[in-house]
Amino acid sequence: MSLLVRSQRKYVGIPAQKVRLVLDLIRGMQAVEAADMLSHMPQTAANEVRKTVQSALANAEENESMAPEDMWISVIYADEGPTAKRFLPGARGRVKPILRRSSHITVVLEER
Repeated sequence: MSLLVRSQRKYVGIPAQKVRLVLDLIRGMQAVEAADMLSHMPQTAANEVRKTVQSALANAEENESMAPEDMWISVIYADEGPTAKRFLPGARGRVKPILRRSSHITVVLEER
């Protein structure tokens, strides 16, 4: 049985829907290649996902003494975090709601 290493990043100020677009591109990749690919992507969410993947790699290397080259992305997902609700004044005394969504990113690496 292969050993799993997990890393989680909570309360990221990017909606989960936008983070999932980036996650779909790296799911199932080798972790080192995924981190390299994410560093060259223009999306803001790519930087947050890259930090999470690198954290999982550091956990594998430091805590479990595994080689980073042997680590693959087994499971990666983004859950919805809390939504901050704000309001802007609108015309004729109305209120325009603003929903500031956040997300939690989870990465699980496995050794192959």
